[in-house]
Amino acid sequence: MSNKPKKGIPRLLELAGEKRTLLVWSGISSTASVFLMLVPYVSVYFVMAELLKHASDISAVDAAFIIRWAVWGAAGMALGYVLMYIGGMCSHVAAFRILYGIRVKLSDHIGALPLGYFNKHATGKIKKVIEHDVEKIELFIAHQFPDLINTAVMIAAITVTMFSLDMWLALACVIPILIGFACQYSMMAGSKAQAGLKEYFDALENINASSIQYVRGMPSIKIFGQTVRSFRKFYDDMLRYRDFSVKYTDSFQNGYVSFKVMMLSLATFVLPVGLFFISGDPDHMAFAVTLMFFLVLAPGISTPIFKLGSFASTLTVIVEGVNRMDQIFQEQAIVEPESGQKPSAYDIGFREVSFSYGGEGGAEVLKGISFTAPQGQITALVGPSGSGKSTIAQLIPRFWDVQKGGITIGGTDIRDMRSNELMECLSFVFQDTFLFSDTLYNNILAGRPTAAKEEVYAAARAAQCHEFIERLPKGYDTLIGEGGVYLSGGEEQRVSVARAILKNSPILILDEATAYADPENEYQMQLALRELVKGKTVLIIAHRLTTICEADQIIVLKEGQIDDRGTHDELIARGGLYQKMWDAHTATACWEMDLRREEEALER
Repeated sequence: MSNKPKKGIPRLLELAGEKRTLLVWSGISSTASVFLMLVPYVSVYFVMAELLKHASDISAVDAAFIIRWAVWGAAGMALGYVLMYIGGMCSHVAAFRILYGIRVKLSDHIGALPLGYFNKHATGKIKKVIEHDVEKIELFIAHQFPDLINTAVMIAAITVTMFSLDMWLALACVIPILIGFACQYSMMAGSKAQAGLKEYFDALENINASSIQYVRGMPSIKIFGQTVRSFRKFYDDMLRYRDFSVKYTDSFQNGYVSFKVMMLSLATFVLPVGLFFISGDPDHMAFAVTLMFFLVLAPGISTPIFKLGSFASTLTVIVEGVNRMDQIFQEQAIVEPESGQKPSAYDIGFREVSFSYGGEGGAEVLKGISFTAPQGQITALVGPSGSGKSTIAQLIPRFWDVQKGGITIGGTDIRDMRSNELMECLSFVFQDTFLFSDTLYNNILAGRPTAAKEEVYAAARAAQCHEFIERLPKGYDTLIGEGGVYLSGGEEQRVSVARAILKNSPILILDEATAYADPENEYQMQLALRELVKGKTVLIIAHRLTTICEADQIIVLKEGQIDDRGTHDELIARGGLYQKMWDAHTATACWEMDLRREEEALER
């Protein structure tokens, strides 16, 4: 019989792993502190009993007895706070360790997911799980977990004490509590509440996702003089969250108000019962002491009851957050072989590769692609937009897995290689460069973290970015992004090329590596890349056809299939799609805008 997967708090404790020991010690300390915090109540009971016993003759009161119980009460409270502090420290240490462990597990798992997962899920939603939902867990474990144990034990201890003193007064106190809890449960539990909580989390995730798009689209919003109301997705998400919050409040206000009234009126229920019994025997001093003790205790028990009520709502939030983390953990990561194979050579082979971003049954972006990129040679991929060039390049590092066919490096299927060994074989320069919010030195060093400083400088010189880095305020120690400097597109791309040069992998994939280079520096970058590609298997995605005229092999793609292949001269001689692309490319070099002619045409 298979075990059901754990959910909610049991699943959270499972994620906590070895940190549960700290949580146990936190629970023990919190429990012990409860009993010590009850000592002042016991002291009050005995002091009141002594005073009522000698009410007719105060001089007969045992002063030493009263002082002794006062000292015991103060000592119990002080030691109770010490143990509460110890429990809180244990829970805080456990919380931060669990928080670290969960975030590392999430990050590792997300890093192993195919890029298709990020196409289906907005960045804001993933960010919300990693930051907001995990942070809620830290808040619960560090602050509320010891309080929860403390509160539950205190309520149990007070309840036992009340029933041991007088059953009828205890019932007069407990029945309103049960009614109040019933009101609270009806509000926070059940299918209606769970559906509302899911709607709440969905609303927060949608706001996170659309707010990121709103910020990224700010240049366009400002250019067209628009406001947040014109960015319909973000604006609609905010309205939905507002409407949900109002609806949620209206739906559950009656239950919450009933719960609060019951908890604040415990003395109102206890007093009539006490007066009824004491009226039958006015001289029953022991019962009078007990009644006074209940009147003191009844308001005191409402505080832990309120805490327990707030914990109920917190627990539902924690359960939903853990469920959303598990949704990420349940996503299928790229399958790793048990024992990875290493290629003996570095030629790239595509064998009848078909691929769809929608998986099996989806529209195929590549259809039966077969070619070989020989080791030590340059292979260029050209074709109209949407023909599958970038898809081919991104299948090689297993950003996605193919549905049909196979891709090999040196005759070894890339699915039989471990991801770290596959990535060691590859250097990738994207058209859209990404630089970390770090120093320029560390951005280049990411290519090979063990490289010496002079190797980093040499890579920067080869990529033609050493000079502009030296001109920055702090040189290589200049921060990129917020709090630092922002580079131009061409400068960012040259830093990315420097990173690839430093890595010095046997296979190099260039996705329009000179797209943002200005004419002055493009020639120098071409020289740098010419040195970089020596002896390597190079795959170039090119839009500027002049940059790949000397490629050993040019593969022309059209609608996900290979339309033609050969050298530049061979393809020109045969005509076809490549010659049309070449003619269009050379024609743009002579293109100019004649505004005067346009004005004359408009006047006519």
